[in-house]
Amino acid sequence: MKKKEIQTPKKTNITESYISMGLGLLVVIIAGIILFNFVTKRDQKLTLPGIQTTSEEQAAQNQNTAPSETMSGKHKVAEGETLWAIAEKYYGSGYNWVTIAKANNLSNANYVTKDQELTLPQAEKIMPPGQGTAQAGTPSVKAETYTVAKGDSLWSIAMSMYNDGYAWTKIAQANNLANPNLIHVGNVLSIPR
Repeated sequence: MKKKEIQTPKKTNITESYISMGLGLLVVIIAGIILFNFVTKRDQKLTLPGIQTTSEEQAAQNQNTAPSETMSGKHKVAEGETLWAIAEKYYGSGYNWVTIAKANNLSNANYVTKDQELTLPQAEKIMPPGQGTAQAGTPSVKAETYTVAKGDSLWSIAMSMYNDGYAWTKIAQANNLANPNLIHVGNVLSIPR
């Protein structure tokens, strides 16, 4: 007896075709949503804690300013440069990043590009609230080292050591912290004078 081979016709399964098309469409939609979220978050205005923006707070902040030697001018952004660094260079205070951002109508102060030309307006040096106009010097340090406890941040450590939360940058620089938001319980930090 001969076995008969049964041949099935090769048909394109329409259901599989619709499933593939549907999955492709789903991938395109998800990619579009991710791109949309990236663009909208990048363009949102940056607000940093401690920077005052309301008119009442602006008046209080203006009381905490000191004259700057800076003349108005231009600055070409270098690779890796931030508004904070530019403000420190020209105004002697990183807090003047707000001045530069406003003068250049920057919607996102975190987004400046290499070779971008920025206008540097004449402005007074902005000091953090609580430091006043006359800075007689750094408040005396209460210790030379500090052991990090649970719940500590560089801000809280600076408040306890200097009575000035903005001095957290001194602590971060003195300890070569790559990420100032990441400190661990038990770390012993040098407290600069």
